[in-house]
This record gives sequence, C-alpha cells and structure tokens, in this order.
Amino acid sequence: MLLHLDASARRASFSRRLSGVYAETWRAAHPEAGYVYRDLAAQPVPHIGEAWTELCDHILEHEITDISRYREAVRTPARRQAWAVVEPLLDEVIAAEVILIGTPMYNYSIPSALKAWLDQITFPKMSLEGRSFVVTSARGGAYGPGTPREPYDHQERYLRDFFKGHFRVTDVRFINAELVNARLDPALAHLRDRHEESLAAALKEAAR
Repeated sequence: MLLHLDASARRASFSRRLSGVYAETWRAAHPEAGYVYRDLAAQPVPHIGEAWTELCDHILEHEITDISRYREAVRTPARRQAWAVVEPLLDEVIAAEVILIGTPMYNYSIPSALKAWLDQITFPKMSLEGRSFVVTSARGGAYGPGTPREPYDHQERYLRDFFKGHFRVTDVRFINAELVNARLDPALAHLRDRHEESLAAALKEAAR
C-alpha cells in the first residue's frame, strides 16, 4: 500500500504537485496494492496531549516494542481518547509499504502539521523496518551540498534523522524542487532558470 501525505498550506503547491506525480506513477505500477491519502493541512492531526505522554510512558516502562501491543497502554478514559487519534494513523503506517510525504520547507524545517502527525505515530523503540519513505519537497532557496545555505537545512536532515533514529528506516528518498522563491523575489530573479531546471528534474524523477 502507498500512504500519501501532503502538508503544504497551499492548495496548489510544488510539493503537492511532485507528490501527486509520484503517487500517480506508483499507483499505475502497483494497481492492486492499495492507496490511502491524507491532507494534513486541510484536515490537521491534533497535537499530542498529556494522555498521549501517558501512553508513551506506559509503553516505555513495560518495554513494549511490538506495535500490536500498544493498546495495552490504554488504561483510562483520557488515554482512550488519545488512542482514538493514534490508532487509525498508526494502522495506515503499518499497512503501508511506501510512505510518501509532500512537504514544503517552512522556516528551514517542516510544517507543524507534519510534525503533529509524526508526534502522534511515534513511540519509544518502535521499528518500521521494511518500509520506504519518499519525500517530495519544495524549498524557497538552494540548500543542497556545497551551497551557502546548506547548514540551514533542518528539513531533509531532520527527516532523515527522524526516520533512522525513531523508525530504523534508512530507505529514504528525497525529491527536492529548489529556489521556488525565484519566481517571486526580485532579489532571486537571476536564479529563475536554475529554479526551472530544479523543478523539471524533480518532476522527471518523481515520474520515474
């Protein structure tokens, strides 16, 4: 199954365009595999609350590493409400072979809508080994290796660290369209061609 998430606040965003192309290609290649879509911006996942932390503490204290046993932590009405949010999100992740995330870079990092989803599905010492993550992103500037703003990239680096550190997943692919702000910012107008090249390359990669 392909789990497809979009996190951009813009309805017509480059990250959504790229994730849409990838999803269309993947679904054509795997017509029987199943597909689930979530728009994290249009229908945001709530931020975690105290009851979620209680679920987390119980799982940690009782050394529960089997995701199917997480429900054992549901001991109070408040935890039951928290679990009602977590369970469908986690079920989608468990069922997926590939998790596709379309996300912009906001303020050098990821949108809060995506962070809220990550928080809800992440528990101590869990493993999602065997799954793949694909991230299609749009970034206002250039943050690739060797660029002046490379040290400010807390989007790709954060997500790679998150997937490896929390989920034990290293099969991660990023498809980035850079210099999007060159379409609007007069100070970046001279980089418009480089943006168009980056976008074309990203669309080609997503389609492949």
